[in-house]
Amino acid sequence: MELIDTYGRRITYLRLSVTDRCNLRCRYCMPAAGVEKLGHGDILSYEDLFRIARAAVAVGIEKIRVTGGEPLVRKGIVPFLARLAKLPGLRELVLTTNGFLLPEMAGELRRAGVQRLNVSLDSFRPGTFRAITRGGDVWQVLAGIAAAEAAGFPPPKINMVVMRGVNDDEVLDFARLTIEHPYAVRFIESMPATREKNWQNLTIAGEEILERIGTQFSLEPVGKGSLAGPSRDFRLRGAAGTIGIITALSGHFCADCNRIRVTSTGMAKSCLFSDGGIDLKPFLRCEGSKPLAEALRNLACAKPACHGMSMERAEHRAFAMAAVGG
Repeated sequence: MELIDTYGRRITYLRLSVTDRCNLRCRYCMPAAGVEKLGHGDILSYEDLFRIARAAVAVGIEKIRVTGGEPLVRKGIVPFLARLAKLPGLRELVLTTNGFLLPEMAGELRRAGVQRLNVSLDSFRPGTFRAITRGGDVWQVLAGIAAAEAAGFPPPKINMVVMRGVNDDEVLDFARLTIEHPYAVRFIESMPATREKNWQNLTIAGEEILERIGTQFSLEPVGKGSLAGPSRDFRLRGAAGTIGIITALSGHFCADCNRIRVTSTGMAKSCLFSDGGIDLKPFLRCEGSKPLAEALRNLACAKPACHGMSMERAEHRAFAMAAVGG
């Protein structure tokens, strides 16, 4: 079965958030005080999250990315992932993490059936990293990446949110990382989720990032698979790994968007920056899987042609990325 929206896009990719909690406070993701704490009953149980995942796969989802907040801070995450990994019809189970808990958890995540990791890493410099994350230790993340490789994971995707005047002077350092290491480094335009004052001053267009890298290296375009995310990928000539740019603001990839997402509270969204969505909790109280499957089909049908953001304008309501499962 295929999940097709009204614009002919085939929806194959679900981002499933299991928590809004995080052990960091990244400035582009949440306020300094963190997100408003929800009650235990507000967060979906693992059983409900599994029912959503199973219904999604039944209607055409082939890839699930488990996100947060930080998914590894939720107790019981490993058995849940192991259960997801066994879903018939699911082709890819991947996880996005800040890497802090990987030194102790990488082995069990691999044994549970997680196929690949995305690790958020916005700076190599301890002071800059600490400022962006409001207290994080970059050496812990680097140890987590090493632990993941030792556990047998494929080389990770490393996500860097590029912010002018904050960490943009490290773009070439991140690109050089791929020369000897087979990592996929992805440069992400800073997006105004929280709509902080003068957010436009932080944003650097993906093309500018490529131009900076192009002054030092020759870039060769790289193809990608049908389940891949929205990055445009390149290889520095002769490099072991790849780089990519994700241009949500300067170069909308909406025409090729293949994703829906479900928050940890059960709100299904067809676009990260959509102010609407479908609350799945009532459908979880129904008997059988058909109502839930139909709700997901309706969500796909309601997917907008494009979000309303640009390099200068953001019209969505401000939100903490951690609360939505960005």
